[in-house]
Amino acid sequence: MEKNYKFTIALIYDFDGTLSAGNMQEYNFIPAIGKSNKEFWSEANDLAEEQDADQILTYMALMIREAQAKGISLRREAFQECGRDVLLYPGVSEWFDRINSYGEQRGVKIVHYINSSGLKEIIEGTTIADKFQKIYACSFLYNVDGIAYWPAVAVNYTNKTQFIFKINKGVESVYDTKQVNKYMEERQRPVPFSRMIYVGDGTTDIPCMRLVKNFGGHSIAVYNPKDKSKRAEMNTLIRDNRVNHVCPADYSEGSEVDTVVKAVIDKCIADYNVELLEIAKL
Repeated sequence: MEKNYKFTIALIYDFDGTLSAGNMQEYNFIPAIGKSNKEFWSEANDLAEEQDADQILTYMALMIREAQAKGISLRREAFQECGRDVLLYPGVSEWFDRINSYGEQRGVKIVHYINSSGLKEIIEGTTIADKFQKIYACSFLYNVDGIAYWPAVAVNYTNKTQFIFKINKGVESVYDTKQVNKYMEERQRPVPFSRMIYVGDGTTDIPCMRLVKNFGGHSIAVYNPKDKSKRAEMNTLIRDNRVNHVCPADYSEGSEVDTVVKAVIDKCIADYNVELLEIAKL
């Protein structure tokens, strides 16, 4: 039986550099095709520049081309198997249940989403895949034999923002463009922007982080906790009014991210209670 919650808060995460260090292809796929990380990404970026193409589409095309050349499986299951090798930042594995419990104890439902330019199939193979309400990420089309042959979804830096609006209106389908563009009163939307927390690692997430912040939500920029020098660089995002907080990507209990997210949840509850008082006066 569904518990009667006061409201819902959406936690939306990038994946690479946010929940895991590096790019997900670097743990298994790139070594399997016999290239270094630098070689693969340089080749993908050079191809994009030469063809004046989208960098996300070119890396996906290169994955298919290299896998075919090296006899690497292009089945969905093979990509998912790559996800089993992805290493997560400290505390990530326990994070979701702990934050869900924190919200539930206060009558608030917490839902988690991925919004990533990485590969959905690889994320599906990670140990945390079942923690997400929806994984918005790049994915392939598969032929009748189950072999990837063409990009199905390409999520680049700016079109990531479309998924924020889908979450806001409760539209989970990537295909559906009618419902997300249909007018809906703010109070009828399942997750108002003010009850969103966006967690990203910098440049690729700036449009989303800025969008959520500008609409009254909270954006958190995280960085590899092993690279302390990144803090000063990331602090420019606060000065430029693009994010609310900068924290090391350590999701352990009592960490900076843990403290900030719980404080935002508490703020949302306080705002909700104030709204109730204002309504009672009418």
